[in-house]
Amino acid sequence: MLLANKIAIIHGAAGKIGSTTARQFAADGARLFLAGRNLAKVQAVAEAINAEGGSAEAAEVDALDEAAVRAHAEAVAAQAGRIDISFNAISIFGHLQGTRLIDMNSADVLTPITAGVRTHLFTGVAAARHMVSQGSGVILTLSSTGAHLSGRDQMEHSAGGFGIACTAIEALSRTLAAELGPKGIRVVCLRSEAIPETWPAAPEHAELVREIKAYMTAGTILGRMTTLAEVANAAAFAASDRASAISGAIMNLTCGSVMDAD
Repeated sequence: MLLANKIAIIHGAAGKIGSTTARQFAADGARLFLAGRNLAKVQAVAEAINAEGGSAEAAEVDALDEAAVRAHAEAVAAQAGRIDISFNAISIFGHLQGTRLIDMNSADVLTPITAGVRTHLFTGVAAARHMVSQGSGVILTLSSTGAHLSGRDQMEHSAGGFGIACTAIEALSRTLAAELGPKGIRVVCLRSEAIPETWPAAPEHAELVREIKAYMTAGTILGRMTTLAEVANAAAFAASDRASAISGAIMNLTCGSVMDAD
């Protein structure tokens, strides 16, 4: 198994990306410490994993609260003896997209930027402090095509602060990778295309969702968009020893909507 005997923390574990990745990590042999703001939802994910033969514990942790994130990492390290993997899968308020910057108030523009950078900084650094002492570890961050839209797509989507946030998260990931690499710690950012499985299913939005999906699918070379399973599988690989030469990289999971050196 890819992650046999690995100790992994997943923030945002009750969300669709976090929970799908948690199940994949468990299937690949990791021992999981799941964290999120809604304990009942995180506990439900942990219980489902345990019922399937995995190992998962749940904790209430606000990933935007630095002290809480640090305390949780310390508790995990004390209990498990180490932290091998940290993955931040929390939402960074992408729902504020769709309005031009000049039509938004500054707080709405800055919300995803400050939230995205703060949470990835808090969770990455909290885990890294323990990884340094053991001389190994993997920190996974989460971005999207919002960091690398074409001019046409920039005009179409009006990504607001979300695209800026994704760009900042990728820059933070590279900086952490450079600083932590000499200590044996890898940092990999997962850049995904939009994932329709995470979109709202309300009937009143059905036509708009169809239009957006058709537009975005047409921009991929695979003729489809990224799935939750693909993100989870990529995260498991990136966190595993099979990816031991990968650090400071932006893993391209965009189905070809982005084609670059990353």
